[in-house]
Amino acid sequence: MPLPLFWLGAAAVSALAVKELADDRKKQQKNRDRSYRPTSLSELDKHESPVGIYPSEIFNTEQKVKPTVGSIVCCGIGGILDHTGIWVGDDTIIELDGNGLIKPISPSRFTKERSGNKIFVACDSKANPLSSELAAQRAIEQIYQYLDYHLIENNCHQFIWHCIAPNDTGLTTFKQLNQRLAKLHNKKVYWDLCDV
Repeated sequence: MPLPLFWLGAAAVSALAVKELADDRKKQQKNRDRSYRPTSLSELDKHESPVGIYPSEIFNTEQKVKPTVGSIVCCGIGGILDHTGIWVGDDTIIELDGNGLIKPISPSRFTKERSGNKIFVACDSKANPLSSELAAQRAIEQIYQYLDYHLIENNCHQFIWHCIAPNDTGLTTFKQLNQRLAKLHNKKVYWDLCDV
């Protein structure tokens, strides 16, 4: 009898956690809607995250955004990880594949072999893509080259950041990529649904 009670308790805690996440997302959206200009990092509280809304297959964002050349895009992998690429125009994304090949792919191929079926664009609080045409050019110049891919030390996030800031120190996580994007653009990052 204690085991079913345990599962009921776990289900109740999970439901509360999901509700809390949904409420926080709504709060972030309201704060976003109230602002008349993009939120800069100097406006954040000391311990406030530089990411307003993370990409989520469960909780959609209200904004749909057309990516611009040099936009950072992502999709989910297994509900736990995120895969990133650079939008270079003409419905093309440059990505570092898990085999180390840097390649151009369509949006449908970007999500095809991954669990996430939605693409998100890194934006400011006014749904303007955080983009760099120079980063897109650097990505294009590396097409069909191979890198020594490593899930932690040389992954897609590192490739993206290297295209943005080739002389900067490396990074390994999606969180670090978000923090550096926020700092580079001096804006809070919102991952909006890609409108393609």
